[in-house]
Amino acid sequence: MARLSIVGVDDEYPALELIEHYCSQIADVELVALFQHPKEALDYLTKNPIDLVILDINMPFINGIDLLLNLPYKPLCIFLTMETQYAVKAFELDVIHYLVKPVDFAGFNKAILKAKDFLQFRDSMEKKKKEEYIMFKSDYIMNKILLADVRWVQGCGEYIVLVTPFKKYMILDRMSNFEEKYRDLGFIRIHKSYIVLGAHITSYDMAYVHLKDGEKLPLGRTYKNQLKSLF
Repeated sequence: MARLSIVGVDDEYPALELIEHYCSQIADVELVALFQHPKEALDYLTKNPIDLVILDINMPFINGIDLLLNLPYKPLCIFLTMETQYAVKAFELDVIHYLVKPVDFAGFNKAILKAKDFLQFRDSMEKKKKEEYIMFKSDYIMNKILLADVRWVQGCGEYIVLVTPFKKYMILDRMSNFEEKYRDLGFIRIHKSYIVLGAHITSYDMAYVHLKDGEKLPLGRTYKNQLKSLF
């Protein structure tokens, strides 16, 4: 998992010291900066996007809520404050946690773990969105097709043929390159000359892999264990 980048903002220096001390005890977090003056924090955060901001609410010149609303992006947020009356507003702003001072390490750590979990979930959702399509060049044209439309890929020497229900694409590439590039998207090698999207496989026997559309492709002996792990 990527490190969680954090900025702390509080007009009381002891609170910033506490944030620094607690963060130093938690794995996979990076405390990027601490600010005692909220305007300076706003300037920095506007120019330097981070994952999580830990904010006091009642601060001079600009309070934590307004600071959060004035950012050009929406980082995760934990309010760390003595005020209790802003809990509903915090809920409306989708903050990840609301901590009331004084805060012990267990409560702080729990809030950070919630931020980590949310960030990991959000990143996985964004990854899935990116994975809905693959892009490649064929006949000097860049093509973008739905991942689900790729039935199989067949190796033909220096080229590969990408087969969809609508068209076959000839691509100047090697099977090993395609396999390495798109393995994480669910493609599986079943033969020295065939790669299949795992979601399309319904069954296999000693000699063939059977697909949902009724097609069958040869199964190489050396690839049976890999296919077995999929099932």
